[in-house]
Amino acid sequence: MFKRCTTLCLTGLLGAYAIGVQAQPFQARIVDAAGNPVAGAVLSLGGLTRPAQTATAAVMDQVGKQFVPAVLPVRVGTAVSFPNRDDIRHQVYSFSPAKRFELRLYEGTPSEPVIFDQPGLVVLGCNIHDWMLGYVYVTEDAAFGVSDAQGQVRLEVPSGEYPATLWHPALSGMQPQPAGQLSSSAEPVELRLPVAVTAPLQPSPPAPSAFADAFRDATREAQP
Repeated sequence: MFKRCTTLCLTGLLGAYAIGVQAQPFQARIVDAAGNPVAGAVLSLGGLTRPAQTATAAVMDQVGKQFVPAVLPVRVGTAVSFPNRDDIRHQVYSFSPAKRFELRLYEGTPSEPVIFDQPGLVVLGCNIHDWMLGYVYVTEDAAFGVSDAQGQVRLEVPSGEYPATLWHPALSGMQPQPAGQLSSSAEPVELRLPVAVTAPLQPSPPAPSAFADAFRDATREAQP
C-alpha cells in the first residue's frame, strides 16, 4: 500500500554517494492527475554529494525503430553511446540547447559516445525515421531514477531530507518542476503529477508497406 504524500515528503531512491553513510531503500509511485501510473517520469534529489569517480557511461539504444529507453536520465558529464541494433541505418540528432549534435547515417555503434556536459532536457530524433522520439534528462543531482510502467521508482539514499524535482514530457513546456522537500521514510509514497498523461512516450512506427521496404532497400544500396 502506498502512502500518499501530497507535500512530497519522500525519501529518495539512490545509491550511497555519501562516503561512510548507510543508504536505505525507498520506493515511490508516480501517478498523473487522474490517478493513473506514469511511466518515464524522472525523480531527482538534490543535496547529496558523491565521491570522486571516473566518468560515468550510459546507453541509448535503437531497437525496432524506437529509442530504448524512451527516457534516459543521466548525470552531467555522462558519456552516452547510441548503438543501432536495427538492420537499417539511423541518423540521430538533437537541436536542444543542452546538447546539439548529429550522428550521421550509421549502422552498429558509433566509435565515439556523446558526452552530455550541461544540465537540461535533450530531445532526440532521427532524420530518417521522423516518428522516432527519445529524451535524455541531464541533471546535476547525484540521486535520480525513472518510473517504470507501473509508475514505480526505486532508489537508495541515506537518511535525511532532500529537495526534489519531477520531470515528464507531459508537463507544461516539458519543464521540470520543484517537488518540495523529501524526507527519509520506511514507507513507499505516492507522488502525483499536476497533469493527466494521455499520450504515449513514443509514437508508434507506421505500418510497413511495399513502397517503404523498396525505398529502404534502395537507400541501403546507395549508401557506401
